[in-house]
Amino acid sequence: MRGKLAASSSRSSNLALLLNPKTRTNHQSPSLLRRLSAEATHPTPPEPQPPNFSTLTTQVISLLQTHDNDWGNNDELRRLLFCSSDSTRSPPFLYKITHSLGTASKALNFFHFLRTNSPSPPDPLSLSYVFQAIFQLASYEQRNSHSELSKLLSISQEHGVPLTVNSATLLVRFFNRAGMIENSLLVYKELDTDKRNTNISNAMLLSLLRVGRTDYAFQLLDEMLVQDAKYPPNDNTVDIVMAALLCRDRNGKSVSDTKIVGLVKKFCEHGAFPSAVRLTQLITKLGRSGENDLAWDALHDVLNSGGNVEASSCNALLTVLARQQHFQKVNKLLAEMKENGIQPNVITFGILINHLCKFHRVDEALEVFEKMIGGGEAGDFSVKPDSIIYNTLIDGLCKVGRQGEGLQLMERMRLHQNVSPNPVTYNCLINGFCKAGEIEKALDLFEQMNEEGVPSNVITLNTLVDGMCKYGRVSRAMDFFRKMAEKGLKGNAVTYTTLINAFCNANNIDKAMGLFNEMSETECSPDAIVYYTLISGLTQSGRMDDACFVASLAKKAGFCLDTVSYNTMIGGFCRKNKLDKAYDMLKEMEQAGVKPDCVTYNTLISYFSKAGDLLTAHRMMKNMVRDGLVPTVGTHGALIHAHCLAGNLDKAMEIFWDMSSGLKITPNTVIYNMLIDSFCKNKKVEVAMSLMDDMKVKGVRPNTTTYNAMLKGLQEMNWLEKAFELMDQMTETACSPDYITMEILTNWLSAVGETEKLRRFVQGYQVSASAA
Repeated sequence: MRGKLAASSSRSSNLALLLNPKTRTNHQSPSLLRRLSAEATHPTPPEPQPPNFSTLTTQVISLLQTHDNDWGNNDELRRLLFCSSDSTRSPPFLYKITHSLGTASKALNFFHFLRTNSPSPPDPLSLSYVFQAIFQLASYEQRNSHSELSKLLSISQEHGVPLTVNSATLLVRFFNRAGMIENSLLVYKELDTDKRNTNISNAMLLSLLRVGRTDYAFQLLDEMLVQDAKYPPNDNTVDIVMAALLCRDRNGKSVSDTKIVGLVKKFCEHGAFPSAVRLTQLITKLGRSGENDLAWDALHDVLNSGGNVEASSCNALLTVLARQQHFQKVNKLLAEMKENGIQPNVITFGILINHLCKFHRVDEALEVFEKMIGGGEAGDFSVKPDSIIYNTLIDGLCKVGRQGEGLQLMERMRLHQNVSPNPVTYNCLINGFCKAGEIEKALDLFEQMNEEGVPSNVITLNTLVDGMCKYGRVSRAMDFFRKMAEKGLKGNAVTYTTLINAFCNANNIDKAMGLFNEMSETECSPDAIVYYTLISGLTQSGRMDDACFVASLAKKAGFCLDTVSYNTMIGGFCRKNKLDKAYDMLKEMEQAGVKPDCVTYNTLISYFSKAGDLLTAHRMMKNMVRDGLVPTVGTHGALIHAHCLAGNLDKAMEIFWDMSSGLKITPNTVIYNMLIDSFCKNKKVEVAMSLMDDMKVKGVRPNTTTYNAMLKGLQEMNWLEKAFELMDQMTETACSPDYITMEILTNWLSAVGETEKLRRFVQGYQVSASAA
């Protein structure tokens, strides 16, 4: 039968019409190629066909399904496929027939049937569409579809069947999902460049960026971004690239922010724009990196190129600008939103009001609020504020001490905007009145809150307890705490910490310990701050054994003592003269991995200096330097004071000059006073006077203690004229004399008959001869 078909010239001509591209009409060729290069894996439906096209297709499909795979012996099927003179049959005709077979195996048999039964060599393009249907059917079968597609690709290559762009796109996508990037690249490279389009390029880009092949991805992107590119980018391209680059930290790749913004500009030049989500993500990321100018450029590149910019992207940029207090640019962006028809929403105004309040620019925040609700000039906006906007403004007013205005705003919120106050509203106001010391007003608001049915929470409780404790009403705070607990509003660790700290400050340690034990017995477990607060209170009261006990409980609970806690306890042991305990605490501190700081060493150096153990004090200072810490003014002051007390003035001066000249640490008034007093007591008034001159050179202001020490020394030397000069200096610098000054001068000047000068000094007049 196959020989009879080959001998028939009419059949040959019919098959040529069907499979040979040279014999197809001009109407069929270019339009079909365009339509069959669509983005989707599923083909775009062919152009409308004459009625007999549908009839013929239905007949062929019916015969193929009825006779299963025994197609070669079916004359009617062979006649319809190879003998008909209907010129409307084309690659879409074969595609539709192949696709209707339902399975890839049947479709592949049909491909072989066409090849072996065709009277003349089949047109490669027509076979390409047959294989497109085969690939699609294989992809539907899901199970190991990428493996099946690989086999089918090999078969198509063996028979020299070129891929359609739809086939290539399908293969690239499936290989991408299977992580077979090399297979995807081979498919893309083998596809004729004239057949490539934006969609397959997008699929390839997605694959390359997903596996971190950014170099090759950017090469492909460059091809798409050239002027008059054959396959220019579209919005989907932008989304693929932006999604990958904005998440680049996850795969360790690094693309500069400048390059990303540059890509956005190039995309815009091709009429491709990032979605609102991607643009918002980019601006947010740039803002977090401090690239405010780049964030501004990115949004304006899209806006000025005619892209769709939504309020969400503008809100992201407003957040960046407001955070950096670029309020001039904020106003400019708001004006541009209005010009471009981008309607600000409640989030837009919430961002502005929040940041203005955060920087205590409450009046400006109120102006924005009036514009928001349309309460200002014509052309203002009309956006209904929500409770968050009101709460932000009320909190801002309370933080700058304008809680009365905050209260008025709450009434306006309720009456004019029909927005109900919530717990946050009342908490802001209660906190404002508590900080201002108006506890009664805060309690009145609390009662009003309950009357209106607004539920109070633990923040309300903590705010009122803290306010009462800070203004000395600890007992009332305790009563309020108990009363709320009876009503079911129990405190948390913050509540207990506030009360424990208040009782420790009042030196009522037993009450503080009772609250601590109460926490342990209830479901409210103590946190680290509770432990640290109690350790500090016990240490300040000298109850070091109890402080150590609480410290041990903190460790058992899994909390490590911090530097402040260790320093507090070391200082407590030093005050108790328990040096061995202080040493043990220092060792424990180092073993726990907590490094001693300047406070730790200064505490120990001060203790050893006062105890006269100067050798140990100096050793501690060396350890301090060894640990990379710089000795402070307090460190040197402790050593200088100790040497002064020991009468070792030369060593004290050695430390002083090393401090001021070598370490470039300017001595303070206290250190100068120590040295001046010591030299005056040792009748070395000239040295003391030179130290006063050094104070003037270094810009350190002498105080009454300084002058008292000098006057006492001058009295011992009966150096009257110099005393008069110092008295004039005190007058010039407005340094008021105290009772010690008056005692020294009264005894001395009365004895030498200079009471008139004492009177003038008291009245604020100069007394020295040089001044006269």
